[in-house]
Amino acid sequence: MSGYVLEARGVSVRFGGVRALTGVDLGVRAGEVCGLIGPNGAGKTTLFDVLSGIRRPDRGRLLLDGVDITRRSPVWRARHGVRRTFQRQQLFGQLSVADNVLVAQEWRGGGGGLAADLLALPARRARERARRERGERLLARCGTGDLARAYAAGLPVGQARMVELARAVADPPGVLLLDEPASGLSGPERERLAEVVRRLADEEGCAVVLVEHDVAFVMELCARVVVLDLGTVLAEGTAAEVRANPLVREAYLGTA
Repeated sequence: MSGYVLEARGVSVRFGGVRALTGVDLGVRAGEVCGLIGPNGAGKTTLFDVLSGIRRPDRGRLLLDGVDITRRSPVWRARHGVRRTFQRQQLFGQLSVADNVLVAQEWRGGGGGLAADLLALPARRARERARRERGERLLARCGTGDLARAYAAGLPVGQARMVELARAVADPPGVLLLDEPASGLSGPERERLAEVVRRLADEEGCAVVLVEHDVAFVMELCARVVVLDLGTVLAEGTAAEVRANPLVREAYLGTA
């Protein structure tokens, strides 16, 4: 057993004659925050698409807790604890901020079936109340508690990203994939983002993989950093090890 919650083994993806990924291995353990960096076109988003099930690899396998999920759909993965945010905001603009977070928990059902819904049985009301309370706590943790009744469509980029984060973890994930989560955030919002991610990893044992262009943010937050270049893993290690790697400095960090 590798000890990885989510693992990619030998993943390769081609777009016509272009090799987006070639033999990529990546794994993340429970309670670990792993950063994925690399220049534009390195294959980071393609790898995220493979991990989340949006794209199937041409070669290689995906494992969740040691079980092959290569052919499992994004919905199946989400319902088994693999959650993702995207580079572009994906909020439901016509819903309130609170309802955006609540909707992420609705797939489990209300309990008691249609009769419980029609009759508003106590068990149904209790479950609804518990979900709303969790949503309120998450929004407060993400610094957006005062926006609960606002429509999501009117939010600036930074606040929208924090609401997306709250929604992604409303139903507790086992694996969280964050695609450029710090993009558009102010300094205080980035600090809050880092705090939320650390708490998820440390207190809830969530495995986190994040793609981010802000290298300083990644180096400070992540226990392990993986560098992609031209669809292959160029380097992997602690922040200090990656910074000191001459191949990384030449290909990505801009120093020889």
